[in-house]
Order: sequence, then C-alpha cells, then structure tokens
Amino acid sequence: MSVLVLVLAVSAACCLGFGFVLQQNAAQKAPLGDFLSPRLLLDLVRVPRWLGGIGLMVAGMVLGAIALGEGEVSLVEPLLATNLLFALALSRHQTKQPLGRQGWAGLALLAGGVTAFIVAGEPRGGSAVTDPLRHWLIIGVMIGLALLLTTYAKRSRLSAGPVLLALAAGLLYGVQDALTRVSGQRFAEGGFAELMTGWQPYAVLALGVTGLVLVQSAFETAPLRMSLPALTAAQPLAGIICGVGFLGDRLRTDTGALAWEAAGLAAVVAGIVLLGLHPAMPRGVVPQERVPSLQPQ
Repeated sequence: MSVLVLVLAVSAACCLGFGFVLQQNAAQKAPLGDFLSPRLLLDLVRVPRWLGGIGLMVAGMVLGAIALGEGEVSLVEPLLATNLLFALALSRHQTKQPLGRQGWAGLALLAGGVTAFIVAGEPRGGSAVTDPLRHWLIIGVMIGLALLLTTYAKRSRLSAGPVLLALAAGLLYGVQDALTRVSGQRFAEGGFAELMTGWQPYAVLALGVTGLVLVQSAFETAPLRMSLPALTAAQPLAGIICGVGFLGDRLRTDTGALAWEAAGLAAVVAGIVLLGLHPAMPRGVVPQERVPSLQPQ
C-alpha cells in the first residue's frame, strides 16, 4: 500500500468525520417541514457552523478523490470508513464522555477490520470492465436500493427513517466514489475536454447533491448515533462492490483470504455500530423543541 494513498485517505476521513459532526449540530435544529426537501440546504446555508462542516466535507471529498486516483477503490474505501473515529473524537470533546469499554472495543474492531481486509485481500488494480451493461446493472442496483430505502424512510421518518436515509446516502456515495475514479482516469487520458464529454462527472455531481439532501435530512430528524454508523458502513461496501464489479479492482480469492476479508468487513461494520452508538455521540434534540426556522450561530 502506498504511503501517499494511506495519508490522503486518512486525512480525508478526518475531514469527513469532523464535518459530519458540525453538520449534524446545525441540521438537528432545522424545521421538520424541510425533511427531504432542497429547502433544507437553503435553510442550512445561512448557518456558519453548517458551512464549516460542509467545507470540511468538501475538503475530505477532494482528498478522497485524489486518493482514489492513486489507489484502488477497494483499498481507499475501508480507510475512509475510519471517519467515524474522528467524528467520535470531536464528539467526545464536545460531550466530555469517556471512551470506555464500548469505545475501545469499537475502535479495535474498526481498525482491526480495516487492517485484516487490506492485508488479506491485497487490493490491486486490473483491467476495467468494458461492457456498459455490467456498469449500468451494478449502478442501477445501488441507486434502486437507495430509492427503495428513501421511499420507506418517508413513511417512518422519526423512527427508522434516519437509518434508512443514511444507508441510502451511503450507497449513493459509494457509487459516487467509483465514478470519481472513472472521471479521474478520463481526465488523465484526455484532459478537461475528455472529462466533460463523458456522463460520469455529471453523475458525480447529481449523486453528491442527492446524497447531501438525504444525509442532512437524517441528521435533522435524529441523533448522530442513529445515522452516521449506517452511512459509514454502507459507503465502503457499495464502493468495494463497484470497484470489483466494473472498475477492475482485484482481491485475493483463495479460501483463506476470502474468510479473512469477510471477517474484516464484518469487524468494520461491528466497530462502526459500537462507535456510532457510543454515548459521546451527540443526542440531538427532540422534534417538539424545533424552531420554525434556523438562526445563524
């Protein structure tokens, strides 16, 4: 694994983790009437803390895009999942909660799972699949699942809704990461003209905006501990599926390696859940306390 990819991916995870906490701090005070509406973004854009969180998220996405240009999606995605560690660190600073057994166990599972998956799988590049049907099939399944989850979230927006929205956003962000890598390859091959003649950069933008609305709606209606674990778990899984499915990423496939890869991913998800449910994560506010509109803070 390239040291540059490691530094870029972990730096991106740091920016994303800090950014998510700041975004949720602001979004939890948004009016519930903005749920799943672009008006939510227009309301939040007046809040300095939210803008700071978005700035950090954009920085994280840029660093992540550079890392994806230097390394395989199957390598970068598990490293990006460590954003939850940085989110927990900032949340602990805000809430003064000790890490405790749950925090240490989640940290060990997440870090150990990422290490096990990378060491066992040895992600490496290969030839991208040229069959467009396979591209659209995998992307269509991911977007279809996200649409289905969003539909169910509308029916239960104050119970399971935030988790479903976060899962949907994670799937979209995973696809976005894969298409970001494709866009980077097109730019490297033919410059700006080659990049803008393809559909991928426009899809990256559309997925980013849609995912942002879903994430902010999840942050608006529930504590961070309900939404961030689902988002953090879904994104690398979707990215790895896209990487192996049509980008040509290769993993070791012997029995022992597959077992360790599966165990590593399971440990990552378990660690994400433990950290996401940690008492240090912001609890948010109850819906009855919402004000009709946001005030800058």
